[in-house]
Amino acid sequence: MRTKIITLIVGFVVILAAGGAGCQPLPPAGNENTNVVTVTNFEECMAAGNPVMESYPRQCRAGEKTFTENIGNELEKIDLIKIDSPRPNAVVTSPLKISGQARGTWYFEASFPVKLLDGDGNVLAQTPAQAQSDWMTENFVPYKATLEFSAPATDTGTLVLEKDNPSDLPQNADSLIVPVKFR
Repeated sequence: MRTKIITLIVGFVVILAAGGAGCQPLPPAGNENTNVVTVTNFEECMAAGNPVMESYPRQCRAGEKTFTENIGNELEKIDLIKIDSPRPNAVVTSPLKISGQARGTWYFEASFPVKLLDGDGNVLAQTPAQAQSDWMTENFVPYKATLEFSAPATDTGTLVLEKDNPSDLPQNADSLIVPVKFR
């Protein structure tokens, strides 16, 4: 009996010393058709339960890949126009109240165009955003706008705040792009 125990112990030591060579774990029973979730964007990464980093924009890691949340071009335009409401990726409903601040140079005659597009690029609503104080400055000036729209067929859309460009010259065109959700 003692010899059998010693033989078993020596056998385990030899296997461990060899790094477990030749030992493969058995697949779990009943999981022959295991579905592997392929993650291709931030939303899929988050929905799969992967860790989300508390950065802005948020980032999600799936294995060796990192996916960044789409926040539009907010960070690129931060020195020209800021949006307080709605924030990027917010769920929006009608009436949609829009507010923030834009440099006086973003306005013409105290307003600039605002459009809400569905996920297919169709215009759901448009209106001018109105300056809430003297706009003839290079400083930030508060703005407000309200859009009324019917619920679209798409789950996502885009809020576009355009720099007013009465000259229609391409070099004077600019816009803040804010992704939104309808559901």
